[in-house]
Amino acid sequence: MAPLIFWSSVIVILLTLIGVAIGRFRWFSMNRATIAVVGATALVVLGAISLDAAYKSIDLSTIVLLFAMMILNANLRLAGFFDLVATKLAGLAHSPQILLMVTIFISGLLSAFFLNDTIVLVFTPLVIQWTRAMRLNPIPYLIALVTAANVGSSATIIGNPQNMLIGAASAIPFTTFAGYLAPPAILGLAVIWGVIILVYRGKLTSKEPIKIDERRYRVHTPLLQRSLVATAALVVLLFAGVQVSLAAMTSASLLLITRRLKPERVFREIDWSLLIFFSGLFVVTAAVEQLGLSEKLFSWANALLQQGVGGLAVFSALLSNLVSNVPAVLLLRPVVSAMSDPDRAWLTLAMATTFAGNLTLLGSVANLIVAEVARRHGAILTFSEYLKAGILITFITLTVGILWLMLI
Repeated sequence: MAPLIFWSSVIVILLTLIGVAIGRFRWFSMNRATIAVVGATALVVLGAISLDAAYKSIDLSTIVLLFAMMILNANLRLAGFFDLVATKLAGLAHSPQILLMVTIFISGLLSAFFLNDTIVLVFTPLVIQWTRAMRLNPIPYLIALVTAANVGSSATIIGNPQNMLIGAASAIPFTTFAGYLAPPAILGLAVIWGVIILVYRGKLTSKEPIKIDERRYRVHTPLLQRSLVATAALVVLLFAGVQVSLAAMTSASLLLITRRLKPERVFREIDWSLLIFFSGLFVVTAAVEQLGLSEKLFSWANALLQQGVGGLAVFSALLSNLVSNVPAVLLLRPVVSAMSDPDRAWLTLAMATTFAGNLTLLGSVANLIVAEVARRHGAILTFSEYLKAGILITFITLTVGILWLMLI
């Protein structure tokens, strides 16, 4: 390859990864999806990767899994499922500390099965409503919500996008994945509760009982019943060992057979930009491999990566905070698959890249969703305020996760 083409391709890759990391190029009105697509196209035009190789690099198993989970989540949201669960559990919160526990429990549990980004999008306005009803500062509860969503999502293959990538690349069964990573996720939720109590000690008090307006939402009973049946079918198929993307698509297909809900309404709920973003990133990271950059990139870190679970976890966490967790997983795929114990390495990568998302407000898409939705509702979650709890939560949960994977 001519030096001019090689270095032009390197510049395109760097600009793409920088754009993905910061989220957008404001002067071009570009977001992560458009940055990934433009970068991928530029690399094909430059000859860094052929068009056929670009097509083949897109992992359809991951795209199908994401699409299917979005259909399931859309039906549950339209049916009022998330509002129903939130309202019933919030009714049990008779003190600020219990409300904190409820927030962490709901967020962590639901994120393990219904994508963490979906959960924080739905629950951020509800958390603000609850805290205002009790005359509480919403910030500690918003931090608890999003950090619990990130930690809880690490427990299963379907909890977040990076786990879906790892599930497709590793072929680790759903039950095996959950069996190894659910325990550190549960411990991580307890860590979050303890850290929030410590950081905001003396500030989580209120004499106002929580008041929930149950008229604020409407449950679509027939759709809710069908959605719960489809969810149960998904769980059964996953525990039966059916390939994850096929199980999810089967569950989603059950919901697409209906006379009551127009498909256009469901498809409006799909995050098409996320699917486009993934497709573009697959091509970019394939170009990185073809150019030999991934081998050069990780050669200097080889000593750290070969230190087992601890070294891989630390490196994955650092890389996730530089380029975001999804690109980090894509870049590390060839390295992890070549390790002496690839299954343990894949599990370490899933744990570390997810837990690392709690370090800063920019660490994950879920964090940014909470900050933006909260701002619209008059609650300002600043970078420095988030950092107070984020550093401790990330350090402790990563330590717990590393020790767990080393011991087992």
